[in-house]
This record gives sequence, structure tokens and C-alpha cells, in this order.
Amino acid sequence: MVTAGSVQAEGRRARILAMLAEEGAIQLDATAAALGVSPMTVRRDLDELEAAGLLRRVRGGAVLVTGPQPFSARRATHARAKDVIASKALAYVPADGSIAIDASTTTGTLAAQLRDHAGLTVVTNSYENFSAMRTTRGVRSILVGGEEEQTTGSLVGPLTYQSALSMYYRAFFTSAAAVDTEGTSEVSLSESHAKQAFADRAERVVLCVDSSKLGKRSLATAFGFERIAVVITELDPDDPRLTEYRELAEFV
Repeated sequence: MVTAGSVQAEGRRARILAMLAEEGAIQLDATAAALGVSPMTVRRDLDELEAAGLLRRVRGGAVLVTGPQPFSARRATHARAKDVIASKALAYVPADGSIAIDASTTTGTLAAQLRDHAGLTVVTNSYENFSAMRTTRGVRSILVGGEEEQTTGSLVGPLTYQSALSMYYRAFFTSAAAVDTEGTSEVSLSESHAKQAFADRAERVVLCVDSSKLGKRSLATAFGFERIAVVITELDPDDPRLTEYRELAEFV
């Protein structure tokens, strides 16, 4: 876990992680110049982030850690976009009844912002997202069982699938590893199957995805656009980056 610090320091470290996510590697001096701080300050930040397992230090900078990423590292990537998406998605959360959210950090941001939803039940296959709601007054959170998906940390497998199918949801809020004009895709078949189970029992599917996922394709197919009621991104609905998708779905 990254050592607690000032809001300014936490924001700076989030920016460093976002730069790494975009470039794969950063240089110490260039990063210091971009952030308007000294190289020594960036060096301390990199030390903290490396201790948390979020990057690997190399001579003159740092590189992105390959392989499965901790939930906290994924949450810090495109954090501002996820905050915008969560704010938009709140308008689609019913006042009561039940909803499902997947194991993504994008929907986890939504889970952490739930307020004034007394009587709402939220079902998820993510321990982190479950934990984010445990102290939210009036919200009942349910964690389905299953086995850990090593790439994402979500709970998947037959137990997850059957548990997800055993309930009904007014909405299912989900993200995706990638989105192209064919629909969404995920990093594994087990991840895709878990999301499909939630969707099969939901009145509507709300896709919450930041623009970095657009125009990409991952391993396993998940949803075609015919299954998705609305797509929420951090972009303005009229943004040209959405042009090729606009006839496929409603964007907000």
C-alpha cells in the first residue's frame, strides 16, 4: 500500500501512474519537468510506488509492471475519467431495488460514490468493490462467491456464475477490457462469463468505460451493442472519438 501523504502528493503519484499507463515507461527528469517538481520529489514518489508494487524502478526512471496489476494501480489509471463516469452513472442508479456491478475499478468508483440510496442492494463479484460499499449507510452489499481470476482479481467460475443468476437486477453496471464496433471484450473467458450472467438477470446493461478502451479488442467476447442500454464515457456525447459508435448505442 502506498504510504499516506498529502492530497498534493497523492495526486502527483496518480499522475505518474497515468503517464506510465500511457507510455509504458517514464524518465525521471522529464517527469519532474512535466509535474513542475524537483527530480528528488519524483524519485521519492517512484520509491513509494515501487514499494507498493505499482511500478519498477530502472536507471533514470521507471517502467510499468507487467502482468496482473493490483486493484489500487488500476484505480489510479485514468482516475479523473473514472470520476466523471461515476458522476454520470449515478443518474442511472435506482433509488431502491437491486443492481449489480462488476469487478472493474470504473464501477468501483461508482460504488464508492453511492449516497442516499436507502433500500438499495448492490451485488458484485469484487471484494474491493464490496468493501467500498460496506460503510455506505442504507446500501446492502452482497459479494458472490467464486475463485479468483488472476489477471483482474475478480471472482469467477461456476459458483460466481450460478450466484449471479440466482438474483434479479434493475441494472448491471459494467466496464470492459476493450471496446470496438463489434462490442466489448474481456481478458479471459471466465471474466466474460461472469459478466454475462449478471447481464442475463438485469433489466438493462449500463456500460461504463473510459475512452482509452475504445478501438481495442481483448481476448474474450462479452456483449454486442444490442445488449447495452447506454454507454457512459468521460467524453462529451458529441466528441468525434465516438462517431463510429454513435449509431450503435446511446452515449451520455
